[in-house]
Formats: sequence, C-alpha cells, structure tokens
Amino acid sequence: MPTTPCHIIVEGNPSIIYASRNGSPTKVLPILNRFLDTFWQERDVSGEICDTPECLVAQIVVRFGFEMCEDDYSNLRVGVEYYPDVKYLYWIGGDRKVQVWVPEQTYREKPELGLKGCRALVADVK
Repeated sequence: MPTTPCHIIVEGNPSIIYASRNGSPTKVLPILNRFLDTFWQERDVSGEICDTPECLVAQIVVRFGFEMCEDDYSNLRVGVEYYPDVKYLYWIGGDRKVQVWVPEQTYREKPELGLKGCRALVADVK
C-alpha cells in the first residue's frame, strides 16, 4: 500500500488533517475535487454560509475520509500540528480552489512553518 502521507488544510480552520498513506495527487485530487463539488453545491442550495470551514473539515474527515481510507481509518488524524513526513499539502481556500504544495527542506526541519516551508506544485499545462 502506498505510504504517501499528506495534509489537508482548510482556510479559516486551525485543524490540520493528516493521512499517513494514499496522499499522492493522482489519488487525492480526483476524490477531493468530486467531494468538494458536491460540498459546494450543497452549501449553495441550502444557503448556508456560516461555519463553512468547520463544516468542511468535519465532512472531509467523514465523507472524503471514507473514500480515501478504503475502510481503514487508522491512517487518518486531525490535529493542529504539521507532520514533517508529509509529501503533499492540500490547501482548500475560501475561494473554493485547491492548491497542492510540496515541502522543502525548511519544512522538513521546521514543519511548524506550514505552507511557508513549501513550494506550490505546478501541474504541466499542455
């Protein structure tokens, strides 16, 4: 089983979601983007705008986590500290966009730097 650890971070929420495996963009992004499309549609239809970061983190853990963890939730955690071993950090902004970040050496040495110790992953544009 791939051991690609990752973080998922939601703008406006101090919680940091950690998954110890299955964190590569090819695995995460299709599931995360599909989940987020549904989440934003539900928010728009219901007219809910308050507590969106809190609701989003909770639903990522429950709904997205269900798909990502493949029935083994031992690799999923929620906390407020960054792990130095992550390969990718997924930032979900208030603008509803997902950015993928890759840790640099400074992050590895001081993970508390968060995204400041990372570089944005730029996908090839063809």
